[in-house]
Amino acid sequence: MRTTAPRTTALALAGALLLAGCSGSGPGASDAALTVSTTTAVIADLVRRVGGERVDVTSIVPHHGDPHSYEPSPGDTARVARADLVFSNGLLLEEPGIMKMIHNNAREGTPKVEIADELEQFGGTVIELEEDLGLDVLWLGWAVEGEVAGEGAHVRTSAVQLTGPGDLHVYLTDTLGNPTGYIDSTDGLDAKDSFTLPPEAHTHVNWVFTRPGTYELTVRGRVESLDGTSTDAGQGTVTFTVGGAAHNKAAEGRRTLDGGHADLAVDARRKAVYVRTDDKATGERVRLPGTAVALNVPDRARQRVPKEPQYRFLGAPGKDIWVLPQAVIGKHVHGDLDPHAWGDVSNAEAYVRRIEAELAKADPAGRAVYARNATTYLRALAALHKNVAATLATVPAAHRKLITTHDAFGYLAKAYGMEVAGFVVPVPSQEPSAAEVEKLRRTIREKRVPAVFLEPNLAARADVLRRVARDEGVGLCTIYGDSFDDKVHDYVGMMRHNAAELARCLGGKGSTTR
Repeated sequence: MRTTAPRTTALALAGALLLAGCSGSGPGASDAALTVSTTTAVIADLVRRVGGERVDVTSIVPHHGDPHSYEPSPGDTARVARADLVFSNGLLLEEPGIMKMIHNNAREGTPKVEIADELEQFGGTVIELEEDLGLDVLWLGWAVEGEVAGEGAHVRTSAVQLTGPGDLHVYLTDTLGNPTGYIDSTDGLDAKDSFTLPPEAHTHVNWVFTRPGTYELTVRGRVESLDGTSTDAGQGTVTFTVGGAAHNKAAEGRRTLDGGHADLAVDARRKAVYVRTDDKATGERVRLPGTAVALNVPDRARQRVPKEPQYRFLGAPGKDIWVLPQAVIGKHVHGDLDPHAWGDVSNAEAYVRRIEAELAKADPAGRAVYARNATTYLRALAALHKNVAATLATVPAAHRKLITTHDAFGYLAKAYGMEVAGFVVPVPSQEPSAAEVEKLRRTIREKRVPAVFLEPNLAARADVLRRVARDEGVGLCTIYGDSFDDKVHDYVGMMRHNAAELARCLGGKGSTTR
């Protein structure tokens, strides 16, 4: 059974109205020299600052939207088809469906620029994405490694065989708590038990087993091109041990993984399937053949089927299941590098330099205009960088700790002397365990964190953060990561708000005035 959350007409209409309201007249409706489509509102704002009246800009992801999970609408497709130039962030920030829509619908020859992929050439820096939620069970994702040929090509991973005492469900929960199924063995495995990822990508999902015991899962990878052709990317089998040791004699002699972060990975170049994980002693990534490892789903992973009707595909409400959780809200496909580079204003300057170069390349007649606008805006960003640094410098060193709803602030922390103490993302559709809540409380107490921060577009899923903040007597404040809203409409305003809010809530001399 496949369970896919419906996209209601009302929600689609609301998103379309938001997009229209944020972008003014649609592409092609003005006398602009260039029609530009961008993936996010942050990038759209930067393009407008450089392009001025010579460009007509729209954003695919609207205000309040999440680039990690937004699903493009027919209107987005039409606008991309009319664009002279398409800007995305790159580094796998955007939900793969957005990038696939761009590659499928942009006119032939239209430049498709992934800005952050060449950020260092324009004076920026990129950092590795560090993931460690400290779950008390294994955090298991899917990954694709190895370069593939062809623009827009992706890798399809299919479950082709499962043996074991029960069934396997692999599904993803969106930010509204609605599940989308990828693998469901209850009616046998077929072509529908699959999903796609772009090259060098990684994603988080929920793994649910219905009975304790040893399971063998065989998966197959295929590279799929936009022209409809596909090629083999390898096949392999991995072992899961579910429940107590008494159920899993068949896995003895293998290396057991029962904590930390790991991925079931397909290497398209080597045509191999394996488990990759980080060696705790060296910190280096290691790749283990499926025959050498057992992925453990212990008794402490036992939960009950949620009562909400959309989870009936897991069984009757209250039935025991064993779960390796998704842990990150919504679709969250990414690579090894942190894509949220604009959190450091110096990187935003690199974005602007790249945007200026690409606009001038697409519209040579406007080169002088773009250069003049970029110079003016770069001066404003340099002043903003100093302002953010000075504001955050007022925060006592012991209080420069960030606990947020989303791991999107590594660049901000590194650039301005902050520490990411944790990001709180409750397991979708399930209450966090008492141990997980206590760990959050302990982090707040031990690090003496004065406040925690939520993003407006994730506020609906931040009940745990609110409750713990209230119980621990710390502040609950607002920070912006991937998107704007009705209060913050542009990049400069976002960064000024973030600096002032962090300083105010963490004990510095900031102000909430923007």
